[in-house]
Amino acid sequence: MPNIVHRVGMENVTPERVYWAVSTKEGFASWWTVKSNGRVTEGDIFVFTFADDSAGTAFEVLELMPGKRTAFKCVGGPQEWIDTHLEFEIRAEGGETILMFKHCGWREEGEFMHHCSTQWGYFLIGLKEFLEGGEGHPYGGNFQPISSWSK
Repeated sequence: MPNIVHRVGMENVTPERVYWAVSTKEGFASWWTVKSNGRVTEGDIFVFTFADDSAGTAFEVLELMPGKRTAFKCVGGPQEWIDTHLEFEIRAEGGETILMFKHCGWREEGEFMHHCSTQWGYFLIGLKEFLEGGEGHPYGGNFQPISSWSK
């Protein structure tokens, strides 16, 4: 199964701060989407909303390891995303904090996956910028779409 993978290094940012950004409603609002609901606790469902997607994209929270890792399973949303996983691995190394991101378990590599890979890169750069003291680029905030699919 194909995966989307990205590595982001952040200076002067603790693993705990990165963990906050990838495991809380407020954290996600700073870089991914400002609209979400639910609780980010293991076993619960957390829903992110984009564009005209009133139902949102729902994720089961699989794992929360403070300062180290979060993992989610898509249980509702775009058909291509159903049963895929989002994984955020965090570690300190060489004076920076490294985030290893994976959107894994895609059934096939297609044009939508290519779009999502680019969009993930955009959002993760926004995450880095936010955590290093600037602004993120979350959907519903100062987001810039990469194509008509992002609107």
